[in-house]
Amino acid sequence: MRTVLITGANRGLGLEFCRQYAQSGWRVIATCRHPDAASGLNELARQHAHLQVHGLDVADFFQIDALSGALADSSIDVLINNAGIYTDIAGKGFGHLDYQAWSSAFLVNSMAPVKLAEAFLPQLIRSRKRLIVAISSLMGSMTDNTSGGSLQYRSSKAGLNAAMKSLAIDLRPQEIGVLVLHPGWVRTDMGGKDALIDVEESVAGMRQCIDAFSLAQSGSFLKFDASSLPW
Repeated sequence: MRTVLITGANRGLGLEFCRQYAQSGWRVIATCRHPDAASGLNELARQHAHLQVHGLDVADFFQIDALSGALADSSIDVLINNAGIYTDIAGKGFGHLDYQAWSSAFLVNSMAPVKLAEAFLPQLIRSRKRLIVAISSLMGSMTDNTSGGSLQYRSSKAGLNAAMKSLAIDLRPQEIGVLVLHPGWVRTDMGGKDALIDVEESVAGMRQCIDAFSLAQSGSFLKFDASSLPW
């Protein structure tokens, strides 16, 4: 049975990834900060015996190491780094920046996905698919930035993109792939109700990108519809 590990699995894109992979017969390792409060995820776990829920705050690297240790005998085909935060606040832009919040954005959005890749490298090597996926954003593209603003989110996602590009090169000798995905503007708590697509369409598209992935694509930055995006 193929296995996927998904961070930020309690709502939005993460929860939909869990639902679609579980329905497709995958073993799903779903993580979130507060499992006891993740009612939708726990209901999904009751419906699918091959879905496991684990507590994980990706900002706590000791927790990441502990989870890797608990899953030391597992193989993980796809690691989906979905957990992310948006820390920019209206009125707190340039001149009034909250640098502690900015630091938190980098910790969760840029550094934690690299730490997860490091911690779960043995499980990835043991699998057949061997793929690390980072859920990024078009807001991390410097080429696409024509409106400014959102300094914290933009820079943390640009940092994620740069780190994943380097990992794609560094891990190629071990035949581990890296794929950076933009989910589109999605109707989630972060995307808002005016967004263009729903989570089902976004995740279905990203899953197609994941299913079709070949090592030759490692380091690519793709939209959920498989179109290439500029860095």
